[in-house]
Amino acid sequence: MDGTVAHLKRGQKAIIKEIADGALPIKLLELGCLPGNSVELVQVAPLNDPIYINVNGSHIAIRRAMAALIQVTLTEEAQTEQ
Repeated sequence: MDGTVAHLKRGQKAIIKEIADGALPIKLLELGCLPGNSVELVQVAPLNDPIYINVNGSHIAIRRAMAALIQVTLTEEAQTEQ
């Protein structure tokens, strides 16, 4: 199943598939937001923005609008839990 980081549920893991061209700041790319890396939704703020993600061991707070630009594919374990 495909979607974006913004559509993940708490605890779901996925693999980054694609990022909109030039959409992410360089800092996020340096922290590991690159195609092929794993991402997990750790926490959601009380008003649903920002969200807290784990990308290859780096914990990052990111706005939902920015997370919607990161295309992902759910991992096998995340699909079986639903």
